[in-house]
Amino acid sequence: MIRRNLIEIQKMVQGKGLAENFQNEIIVGISTDSREILPDQLFIPIKGETFDGHDFINDAIKNGAKAVLWNESKLKPKIDIPVIMVTDTLQALQNLAKEYANQLQVKIVGITGSNGKTSTKDILHGILKTKYKTHKTLGNFNNELGVPLTLLSMDEDTEIAVIEMGMSALGDIALLCSIARPDIAIITNSTDVHINDLGSVENILRAKLEIAEGLKENGLLVHYGDSEHLKKGVEGLERKIIKQSFGENEDNYFVIKLISSGDDGVYFSVVEDESNVYHLPMLGKHQMFNGTAAIAVSRYLQISTNEIQKAMFELSMTGMRNEIVHADGFDILNDSYKSNPTSVRAALETLYSLKNYSQKILVLGDMFGTGENEIENHLRIGEEINPYQVNYIFTLGSLGEYFGKGAANHFSEEAIVACHSKEELFDGLKKVIKKDGIILVKGSRIVKLEEVVEKLLTLHIE
Repeated sequence: MIRRNLIEIQKMVQGKGLAENFQNEIIVGISTDSREILPDQLFIPIKGETFDGHDFINDAIKNGAKAVLWNESKLKPKIDIPVIMVTDTLQALQNLAKEYANQLQVKIVGITGSNGKTSTKDILHGILKTKYKTHKTLGNFNNELGVPLTLLSMDEDTEIAVIEMGMSALGDIALLCSIARPDIAIITNSTDVHINDLGSVENILRAKLEIAEGLKENGLLVHYGDSEHLKKGVEGLERKIIKQSFGENEDNYFVIKLISSGDDGVYFSVVEDESNVYHLPMLGKHQMFNGTAAIAVSRYLQISTNEIQKAMFELSMTGMRNEIVHADGFDILNDSYKSNPTSVRAALETLYSLKNYSQKILVLGDMFGTGENEIENHLRIGEEINPYQVNYIFTLGSLGEYFGKGAANHFSEEAIVACHSKEELFDGLKKVIKKDGIILVKGSRIVKLEEVVEKLLTLHIE
């Protein structure tokens, strides 16, 4: 993590007002949370919509804060620790992260896309760490606050940082690239996930391509090549960069062929100069695309095929994303982190590929953010659910109910259960779960279906 004296910090954040007797004091790390700050850290209070970190300065001091950045629009506090005045604390945090990253000899890999960012990040980090000192975004800390915090938590000798970049508006990724300018960029895909925020598929594509515009000259851009509009968007870039596509279509730079997908993960081949077979111990065919994006970057960074194949066996993934959780007498396919049409279809395909279960139950919560066609999107997926692969469909929420309505033509009335609370959902599931069955749990983050997963883990099924 960052370790600097305060006069250096003041220069890096373009601040002022540091008392001369404090200039050589050293901070070790930073925190924006007064509850979690550690001794000798710099406290950077952020103003949010419903809170203001400046209000908690005394808590930060009590917990060990060594110094503080302070918004100059607020009255300077009468405290015993050093104060550096800045125009805006969030901007100062971003400036600090940018300067710190520039001071290190670190390559930055930026990852964006409508789906698959976190899985791709985890796979790539798992491969790269076998050869390089590597750092990655924790969880999905991928916004204007999370990216700076990720950079500032890097050790000084970090060689490669794998940075997830999320967005909800045009300009978001451009901002993140100005803070963490990537040497390498990955666009996993571009679908209509953010259509509520951006209004059109064209705007979503423009937003994703901001990572290519922010890429350093002669950098590598790896992108999903089976999407025609993404492919055209990349081809239209007037940048001096290396472009490599991946996908199942034969015209991609990396051509992927599925071998099998089942309980032990996905096996696939990737044709570059020659064909090589890879095994990812992750559920779902869609993971082969995330894996190939990681393979492309790893090969560019001089990691051999054998090293990649070995590293893929030892992956540690971020939770709540297509993981099988073993309960007492049954399993849960926990994919409760996010939900959109593409990821729901991928989750269903994963469920269908799993063998030797006595029963398969779907739990589907609302999909938020799919635009003006949100009801139709739920209905259409419901229509696609395979009655030969699923025994029960439980839905949660007013939108989720349309999954069941879409499935009504090919499922019995008893097999579709619309729930209006998590308690009702849990009680309904308890009545039908069989020993050696599996439950797929899928919903938008705001629905918090992981709470249902936690309750299911308390059950004992005989």
